[in-house]
Amino acid sequence: MGFKYSEEAVERLKSKSIKPSIQRVAIMDYLIMNRTHPSVDDVYRGLANTIPTLSKTTVYNTLKLFSEKGAALMLTIDESRVNFDGDTSPHTHFLCKGCSKIYDLQMPASVKEVVGMSLAGHQISEIHYYYKGLCRSCLEV
Repeated sequence: MGFKYSEEAVERLKSKSIKPSIQRVAIMDYLIMNRTHPSVDDVYRGLANTIPTLSKTTVYNTLKLFSEKGAALMLTIDESRVNFDGDTSPHTHFLCKGCSKIYDLQMPASVKEVVGMSLAGHQISEIHYYYKGLCRSCLEV
């Protein structure tokens, strides 16, 4: 098949108790190597030539599994699309309303401190913090 296993991808999957199949390793490796917050279609197009047996359904189900297990983030910043992020460290996202690109931004310290705390009797385990506006490139046009 010609697919070269990524040790980082294999270790990420194992650390989240996900059995590393060829498709799963390839999809995780794609997320790690392509920090562009890809959609299911982006991942499928990026891997279809390398793994001819890959289907969009497999990509979708795999990305959903990654999200459920904490191996990747599922981003629903824009109601009309779903994107995925291989970077699971605490950070925020910025969606440009001009070019539709999603950028990683550093999370404000005050937000990081809330994770793990109790708020109004509820245990906080994750925060989704999104910004929307125009990116630098679109502002220059």
